[in-house]
Amino acid sequence: MTKTFPKNFLWGASISAHQTEGAYSSDGKGLSVQDTRSRKNHDIADFTVAVDHYHRYKEDIALLEELGVKIFRFSIAWTRIFPEGQGKINQAGITHYNDVINECLKHGIEPMITLNHFDLPQALEEKGGWTSRSTVDAFSNYVQTVFKAYGDRVKKWLTINEPNIMLLVDKKILGKSLSLQEKYQQFHHLMIAEKKAFKLCHEIVADGKIGPVPNISLVYPATSKPVDNEASLYFNSVRNWAYLDFSCFGRYNTVFKDYLNRQGVKITVDKEDEALMTNHFPDFIAMNFYTTITVEKPMSKKGLADGISDQQSEDIMEWGFYKGYTNPNLQKNEFNWTIDPLGLKTTLQTLYDRYHLPIIITENGLGAKDNLQADGAVHDSYRIDYLKQHITACLEAIQAGVDLFGYSPWSAIDLISVHEGISKRYGFIYVDRDEKNEKQLKRYKKDSFYWYQQLISTNQIP
Repeated sequence: MTKTFPKNFLWGASISAHQTEGAYSSDGKGLSVQDTRSRKNHDIADFTVAVDHYHRYKEDIALLEELGVKIFRFSIAWTRIFPEGQGKINQAGITHYNDVINECLKHGIEPMITLNHFDLPQALEEKGGWTSRSTVDAFSNYVQTVFKAYGDRVKKWLTINEPNIMLLVDKKILGKSLSLQEKYQQFHHLMIAEKKAFKLCHEIVADGKIGPVPNISLVYPATSKPVDNEASLYFNSVRNWAYLDFSCFGRYNTVFKDYLNRQGVKITVDKEDEALMTNHFPDFIAMNFYTTITVEKPMSKKGLADGISDQQSEDIMEWGFYKGYTNPNLQKNEFNWTIDPLGLKTTLQTLYDRYHLPIIITENGLGAKDNLQADGAVHDSYRIDYLKQHITACLEAIQAGVDLFGYSPWSAIDLISVHEGISKRYGFIYVDRDEKNEKQLKRYKKDSFYWYQQLISTNQIP
């Protein structure tokens, strides 16, 4: 097997606004749900300063040019453009992202922008958030504004980051729990908002391309028992295909509809929705992948947590349908996530076989506790090993016929995680701060930086 990727393959790196920018109330920015969310652990870093990418974007983008990336995936903070989510535009926000985009282009890097990454404006949340149809209208106005402001230079757009994870693990991502009825009314509004973004991008951005960006993980049955296979069928639909079938086919799939009916969920649909659903579609699929999921059919309401010893499975419990199960055939990282590079290949194959749209990976990476040495080195061989396994899986998927056109791992620089703060690091670039002390926020290149740099320069896996 050759180790060489296609000539025009897009190597990149990814971040989000709220996890990196800091400057949470600077230059007219409004508060988002990530700024106001309740926190049980006050001993970890929050998003107020984060890693100060807002003020240091020039330094960070210069480092990304040195790394050799062709694309940089980042998100726009909605509350920098509309502090209240709607109404008056904040010109300082418009100017900031103009400057970031121009800096990327100056360094030969193509920006790929996520329209919203878990940071709904708090002012809209107070009016019902995604449960309210008015949030769809506010989102439509926001995306129209940024398409007009930046569409002359930005041609690749992503819609709403991981709406499936936002709803499936609402407590972890949003800091609150939703009822099933509210959760799936939000699903409908999120997906209609995405359809409006497809429509507006194609109308406003000349040669613009846009895609959804869910977290996709193939779901395995725990055993060959028919009931476990049924459990994986339902969770594959609820976790993965419900979102992409809506995006790519404009429909609710039958398994998902059966799940909603059996749960007694009734979704309110507006008159305009059918036309939006069936007439506006993505140009590609952006996929975030960390690992696969394994489930079994729960046979008793007692002991629903039995068999679970990994972080991803602890939130998967739906009586009558499925429950998480820790796959004994997979290794784990130090934050208790399973590792499954072959699962990335089969997920890519399944996705492409189902939708037959070009795919780009926009998140994939290893969270770990890195150590800065006295000489400024960070020896993260464990991250290199993880990336090598998963990038090899990408190449194998391409050779198996998948139209994978890019890989933009998580993350470009170290950033703040909701539950682990700065201790859980993903970046190619180390940011010198700890949970309580921001220090000088100095940047250091990790060993993985040099490894990825070599890969990009040769287009081959070292």
